Parts: sequence; C-alpha cells; structure tokens
Amino acid sequence: MLFPFLAAADFALRSGLLGNSSVVARCVSSGMEGSPCAHAQGYENRRFFPSGTKRILRSGLHRPGLTIQRGVTLLGVVVLALVAEVSAVSPTSQSALAIGDRLELLVDRHLIDRMDGVELRLNPPVDMGPVLAFDAPWDGRFSGYVTVLKDGPAYRMYYRGKPAPTQDGSDDETTCYAESTDGVHWRKPNLGLVEVNGSRENNVILDQKAGPIPHNFTPFLDTRPGVPADERFKALGGLFDMAGHRSSGGLVALVSADGIRWRRLQPTAVITTKNYPVQFTDATMSPAFWSEHERCYVAFIRTWKDDGTNTRVGWGGNIRWVGRVTSQDFVHWSKVEMMEFSNVPLEQLYNNNTSPYFRAPHIYLGLMGRIVFNRPVVTAAEVARIGMDARYSHDSSEPVLITSRGGTRYDRTFPEAWIRNGIGAEHWTSRSNYPVLNIVPTGPNEMSAYVQHSYGQPGCHLVRYKLETDRLASVNARFNGGEFVTKPLIFTGKNLLLNFSTSVVGGIRVEVQDAAGMALPGYALSDALEIVGNEIERAVGWKGGNDLGRLSGVPVRLRFVMKESDLYAFRFK
Repeated sequence: MLFPFLAAADFALRSGLLGNSSVVARCVSSGMEGSPCAHAQGYENRRFFPSGTKRILRSGLHRPGLTIQRGVTLLGVVVLALVAEVSAVSPTSQSALAIGDRLELLVDRHLIDRMDGVELRLNPPVDMGPVLAFDAPWDGRFSGYVTVLKDGPAYRMYYRGKPAPTQDGSDDETTCYAESTDGVHWRKPNLGLVEVNGSRENNVILDQKAGPIPHNFTPFLDTRPGVPADERFKALGGLFDMAGHRSSGGLVALVSADGIRWRRLQPTAVITTKNYPVQFTDATMSPAFWSEHERCYVAFIRTWKDDGTNTRVGWGGNIRWVGRVTSQDFVHWSKVEMMEFSNVPLEQLYNNNTSPYFRAPHIYLGLMGRIVFNRPVVTAAEVARIGMDARYSHDSSEPVLITSRGGTRYDRTFPEAWIRNGIGAEHWTSRSNYPVLNIVPTGPNEMSAYVQHSYGQPGCHLVRYKLETDRLASVNARFNGGEFVTKPLIFTGKNLLLNFSTSVVGGIRVEVQDAAGMALPGYALSDALEIVGNEIERAVGWKGGNDLGRLSGVPVRLRFVMKESDLYAFRFK
C-alpha cells in the first residue's frame, strides 16, 4: 500500500502542493525546525508541513546535514510524513472550526471533542424576588407572554394584559409596556395612548382595534445593518385560524421607531397557513430577530408534532412544537421547517422563546416553558386557599434551557429543568413559571432572566433571577479532577481568556496542541501556569508568557486540565 503514497507524495512535490519544496528540503536538511526559515515558509502555521512531517522533525528521524546524497530523499521524508499522518488521523477527525475572537459559551458539546472525569453542568440562576405585579384592571392574573429588551441605557418590557380567562383574541386582551433604568426596578408609565375602561391613564400600547395581535405580541430590536430608523423595532403578533376564535389570518408584522408607537408593515399577515400548511393552529409567542450569523431574519412559530395518537385532526399533531421560518425582508417568509433534537422524548414546549445571546449572538438561547398536562400537584383545598381558577390546577410547567447554533437543530444538552418550581402550591399551577424572552445584562458581572409566577392567581407577578455573566452552564471538574479537549479550532487574537471559578485547592491548566493532538513547544501542560480564583475574564499564561499570536489562524486544540473548578466560557482576544 506504500506505492499510492509514493505517487501522491511525488505529485505533491512536483505540483507545489507542499509549498516550496526547495525551502522545505533546506529546512529538513539543515535541522531548521522552528527557525525563521521554517517560520517564513509557514512551518509553525502548518501551511506546508502536515502534522506527520512535524512529528518526524521532532522525533529525531532527521538530523542536521541530512541530504539526498546521504541516502534519505525528501520524497522519503514526505512519504514517512504521509504515512504518519494517515495513521494519526482517526475516521472521526473533524475539520477545524473557525471561531475567530468570538465568545464561546460551554452550553453544548459543539466545541468539545472528548471529556474525561468532567461533565457539562447546568447552572440555575438565583431567585431575586418579584419585580412587577400584574395587578391593574387591564393586565391582571392571566397576563403573560413577556419580552424584555435592553435598548441602550433603557430596559423595555412588553406583555399581554388579560384580566379574565377568556378566549384567545378576546376584547380584553391588550399589549402593555413597562420600563426600567437598571432592569431591577420597573414601572408602568401612563402613556395615554389607548383608552381602557373609559380612561387613557394606563400603560397600554395596543388593543383589539389592531386585531388579535396583543394575544402574543413579540417585539425585538432589529440589528440588521442599514435598517431604517422608523423600523428599528419590529414585532410579530396575531392568531392563525382557530375553531371559534378570532383570527388575523396568521402572524402580522409591525414596526416602530420608539418601541411604543407601532404600525403594521403591511395590511395582511406575513406568516400564514401558506408557510405552515395546517387547517388550524393556535399561536404562542413568535420570537424573531435578525441573525448576523445566518444573514437573514429568523422566526420561531408554534407548530405541532404527531405523537402517533393524533386526535387533533387538522392541527398537525398533539404535541406543541417549534417550527422555524426565515426571511430577507421581514415580509416574505419561507415554508416552515420543524426544529429537531435528539436524546429527549417528545415534550410539550409551550412557548418558543428563542433569541441570540447578547454577548455571543451566534448562539441562540431557547428559554421555554415545558408543560405536563394532567399532572395535578395542588389539591382542591389548596386551589380554594390560593383563590385561583380550578381549570388551571391540573397541569404543571417549568422552564427549560435549549440552545441552537442556527439551522433547524436545537441542542437539549440539559434535559432537566433550568429552574425548579418554588416551595408552595402557588408555584405548581398550570402555565406558571413561564420564562420571559431574553436574558439581559444588569450589572458589570451580572445578567438577569425573568420568570412569571402564580399565573391565574390574584398574586400573578414577575420574578427576576440573577446569573453571573455568561454562566449559564459549565464544564465541571470535581475534587479528583479531569480534563477535556476541544475539536481543532482556528482563532484570531493573542490571548486566551477564561470565565472560570475554582476552589482554593482547585485550578485549571491549559495545553495548546496541534490539530493532531500533540503539545506545541512552549504551550505544553508542563509549561502551563495554573489558574486559581473566580473571574469573568482572565488571560491564560505559560512559562514563556501569554502571547498566542503566532498561532492565530492555525488549527489548534485546547486541552483543559481541571480540578474542583468550573469553566463557563472562553474567547481569544
């Protein structure tokens, strides 16, 4: 089997695919591995030397002064390199992932090749208490479908006002607005825009005169380059055809300059049964955004999956699911594609809260409400004590965290609940504990998520949950330690920055390897300085310093050796 390699090597040398063969020969014959000669010809950045050649150069199979006349030809060296390369590459080896200088959260296994003695761990946020009560005559105990936006120094909140358990699209549904300067303390301003119960002294921005849009009005800040100022805010809202319910014919597109005064982008719905061809469907929140990562608008809509016992004829299935549509202009949308994920049984996902993470927009976070029907936790006596509608006592719901890196795939890395329901019967009723769309920064090292509590009860309100920046999940090592190695990565920058925490006896060391998994000189584990502490961003160092600039643009692997520590995120800069 050697002859094909000889032929391939001869062709590579003759055609120049291995670079300047005369320079390569000079570097090999002069023992100039790592010299300016090798640097200048791309040795260190692997443009001309395959990793097998590199291993030969390091192994001592060559020596200074080795020439063709001494009996070892360059072709022989290349053949040995190719053989070594082929033997080193596993059938499952990956192409290098270009990550540039972007922040990478460890919320999935996308960048991880192997783990030993460590595990991916979900990090639930901390309950910081109520921040907004749905206690006005026009919002009330059935308020919900909340969105929070960070707009420069301002925080804006949008939610459905609904004081009674009426049908979707009923006259009592409104879109309400609240605002904050810090994301912690919220107020409902008197906007004077819409008359409710004979008064304009309220925080309502839309009512049913716009159609059944307030039922699930879901806004976002449009980050598309060149977006007109009067369309800086966009939203989707409205209802598909539903038996006995008011319909807008699908989802309507709206735009706004200030996030308070809205107008339709066109008179008719933009996402209809032409996009999702079923006879009937209802609508939960339908989050949309401009994806710079995918260079299009993306929207997530309520779809249905058939669990094999489809009794909802014309709806597409019994399981509430998520579909995705895309657009270049926010008016013309693609046919729906079903989102998919593996390793988790079918579950009812009641809202589609998927949006780009604000510090790493190539990663989409899905903060969804998982609901289990006919799983009553509260008793009839507790229902009476709480003062809630008994129709909402038979089901239970909780937040789950789902991620995506674009396309039609979700990752259910963490199938368990993101936030467990609290102590007390009031936390275990139907449609309580629905998470709010978007996580927003609320401090230098802090960000906040929000969850609705006590749905259908007199005390219906919103709770803020605190997380440290970027710390949604981590690779966790316990006392006995462990390690993980990334897939080959191509980065830009000079420094590797970690978001981490350790115990006093714990620590993290980082080895930089070539794409084949061999430690690079100066960046081996024995050269690595141990990192101990708790910081959002700290540069990794080795005995020779922390500059990785000469490896920028080169496929490398990172090997993290950890003890009693968590690594939440990393980036190059």
